[in-house]
Amino acid sequence: MGQPVREYLLTLCVTVAVTYLLTGPVRKFAIAVGAMPAIRARDVHREPTPRLGGIAMFGGLCAGLLVADHLQSLNGVFELSNEPRALLSGAALIWLVGVLDDKFEIDALIKLGAQMISAGVMVMQGLTILWIPVPFIGTVALTQWQGNLLTVALVVITINAVNFVDGLDGLAAGMVCIASCAFFLYAYRIWFGYGIEAAAPATLFAAILMGMCLGFLPHNMHPARIFMGDSGSMLIGLVLAAGAISITGQVDPDAMALFAGGERNATHAMLPVFIPLLLPLTIIAIPMADLILAIVRRTWNGQSPFAADRGHLHHRLLELGHSHSRAVLIMYFWSGLIAFGAVAYSVHSTSMWIVLAIAALSAVGLILLLLPRFTPRTPRWAEFLVPPRYRHSARRAEAAAEAAAREATAIEPAPARPVVAGDPGLTGAPGGGPGPRSPPGPTP
Repeated sequence: MGQPVREYLLTLCVTVAVTYLLTGPVRKFAIAVGAMPAIRARDVHREPTPRLGGIAMFGGLCAGLLVADHLQSLNGVFELSNEPRALLSGAALIWLVGVLDDKFEIDALIKLGAQMISAGVMVMQGLTILWIPVPFIGTVALTQWQGNLLTVALVVITINAVNFVDGLDGLAAGMVCIASCAFFLYAYRIWFGYGIEAAAPATLFAAILMGMCLGFLPHNMHPARIFMGDSGSMLIGLVLAAGAISITGQVDPDAMALFAGGERNATHAMLPVFIPLLLPLTIIAIPMADLILAIVRRTWNGQSPFAADRGHLHHRLLELGHSHSRAVLIMYFWSGLIAFGAVAYSVHSTSMWIVLAIAALSAVGLILLLLPRFTPRTPRWAEFLVPPRYRHSARRAEAAAEAAAREATAIEPAPARPVVAGDPGLTGAPGGGPGPRSPPGPTP
């Protein structure tokens, strides 16, 4: 088991390095070709920022697959399965459409059609759902048309969910990175814990997706120097969906026969195992909720479901008074809680401590939502452990700077004019002329 872990780490590091190193040149290229759209009403950034970050992320994807193909333990994924080639084909198509959209603003319906075609390309090469595990019923085999339609639907929904949440600096990349990390842990457990080779492609996809997001995040954190654009958001959404399809619809739950008895009883007993089989749906629970609310909101207001607005969850966090960074961290927190909570429950479903920990962390998350203007007061002995903005000296300097700014903007009185004998301006007449005469006083 040690060698596969090292090979996964090597693949992850190569993907991170390639994505990180490519992002700088891609930013210069985006500026040169004019891929810097004007600021729109729904945007939260104040300066035009280049897009096309998906070019670097696609380079990281290709590098990760290339390295994994030449490693001893991971090479079997390419020999025994066509799923990596199917992923690369669909990713290349959706990435190309995203690059054109970042430069020329393609219509939303055209992008939707491209997403369906990309999913169809993967289906034609074998990356499709063959069966689905249903609690209390068992494993339900799907017909070819049912599996293909379900696969296309899952790909399109996941792509658009990730695309909808890409509204703040570092938000989409960070949430997908958290999701892929939790997904990797579960897929790795299925592969090596139960010895199911069919889970190997999903494990590889999760490791590469994690590297793509980690390599891009340093350039995308607030204030972002480059955006991933649709070329990046649709790409990582497709990779996440591909891993979900691979492990949900390709891994036969009967291969994990942990319990004796009939299939119905075994399915009921393995309910905690089935929950993470649908882990991608729990991973994108927040983006999915945002997507559903956006469609309902826009339809209710008589708008197109594809019309952009400022009603997304991250916009509402900003309206509550949260800063940009805090809103992103809150979204990270809830994504991690849902994803890792599902994985932990699948491993130890009988432990009440996991349920209590999830409930306690959920309460903490709700408290953070209700304290938008909360600023931690760090003790002086712990100031070196926190960022500079939370230190006493930094707060004093900030208060002094604000006071100086207020004094500088205050209206200063005009300087006193020296009195000179015979100065015509003393009369108060415009142009220095003689002023009006005062009425004569009473005669003595």
